[in-house]
Amino acid sequence: MTGAARPLSLQRRLLYTVLALVMLAWAAGAILTWRDAEHEVGELLDAHLAQAAALLRMQPLDELDEDGIHPAPELHRYQPRVVFQVWHEGRLLAHSANAPQQPLSAQHTPGFYDSRADGKSWRVFVTPGKDADLLLQVGELQAARAEIVLASLRSMARPLAFTLPLLALAIWWAVRASLRPLRTLGQALRARQPQSLAPLPTQGVPPDVLPLVEALNGLFERIAHLLAAEQQFTADAAHELRTPIAGIRMQAQVAQGARDEAERATALAATVQGCDRATRLVEQLLQLARLDAEVAPAHPPAQSDLADAVRSIAADLQPRAQARQQTLRLELPPTHAATVLPEALAQVLVRNLLDNALRYSPPGAQIRVRVESLRPTGRGASPQAHEVLLCVEDSGPGLDAADMARLGERFFRARSASHSGGGSGLGWSIVQRLARLYHLQVQVDRSPDLGGLRVRIGVTVSSAGHGE
Repeated sequence: MTGAARPLSLQRRLLYTVLALVMLAWAAGAILTWRDAEHEVGELLDAHLAQAAALLRMQPLDELDEDGIHPAPELHRYQPRVVFQVWHEGRLLAHSANAPQQPLSAQHTPGFYDSRADGKSWRVFVTPGKDADLLLQVGELQAARAEIVLASLRSMARPLAFTLPLLALAIWWAVRASLRPLRTLGQALRARQPQSLAPLPTQGVPPDVLPLVEALNGLFERIAHLLAAEQQFTADAAHELRTPIAGIRMQAQVAQGARDEAERATALAATVQGCDRATRLVEQLLQLARLDAEVAPAHPPAQSDLADAVRSIAADLQPRAQARQQTLRLELPPTHAATVLPEALAQVLVRNLLDNALRYSPPGAQIRVRVESLRPTGRGASPQAHEVLLCVEDSGPGLDAADMARLGERFFRARSASHSGGGSGLGWSIVQRLARLYHLQVQVDRSPDLGGLRVRIGVTVSSAGHGE
């Protein structure tokens, strides 16, 4: 099975296109030249016919008979193709030696005519003679005229045919020279080391190629930032994983050396807690990796009910809240609260917000989750759109301005919440990545009712997107 046809190179496509255009222009020029030459030659030869008729008309009547006209000497190779006839009352009074016996033209009105006589095509000039009862017809073979036009075109086509290969060679050289900067760029890219992300030089680059070089330099810069961020992320992840693994190892050793069941049970419970923390950290790392690789659709439809996601996640986290005597209160709308987030990502968003609220709030704290579906009231708001608002607030210590400004940094944990010791510092990174990916509006401030942190996340959803 043969593979797909290899596409033509840019140089060949330019060369073939320019040569084809030149050939078309040459052919169009040849056609126009043919028509112009045919017209001009016809005008010139018609004038010669009229001149010959004028000379014939000056002959006396007594000389215009078969005995009075002697064959003219042949002075040019085209001369035998020009003939004349003198008619008197329908009788051929005189004619040239090579003229046919039948009339060159059936017309008697003065003028030029195209006709056939003796099986040949003629160009005929008809005019009355010196005497009113005479009719003169001077004709020329059309083949002779066509031969003259072809001879003229051949004389012009020879230099064109000679210069066409030279022109093709010049076009090939010009195209190749014009594409030299692209070949130089390709050679520079092939010669680079795989790990090299240094920008390409822009000095001396033609203006047409400069946008490509600048785009490549921008790509190299973004890749360099991405690699640096990933390297930092990998180092931070390794550091963060080392802590729970070390804790798990230590608690396992304590369990091995425990002298009674109570001490062993306590160590095993701590081991399970460390495993849960490591599992949560790995899950968040995988979520971030998936979100970094995901691209949101250009016009994402509403795909999930945010209220359902809150109910599901709150049910999962309720045992942890009860274990710390924390109150988890939900305020959900009775109707469908559609959002652009897919169901799985909506649950990821809600889980990270609730997990942070429970984790960083002290025992006995209150956590309130509210979902609202509002109609936009601002200028230019579409009547087919609505806004879904998710609000999570708690009665914990909250955050100061410095810590609030750093929210979203990977592995950052606020100083005011450091007593909890259970967070990985990735929850807010996941929330903000979802916000950038799906154009969510995120606001963080202090709760006026509970006194702790308040997080509000809103998104405008078109009603047409979810069939409302």
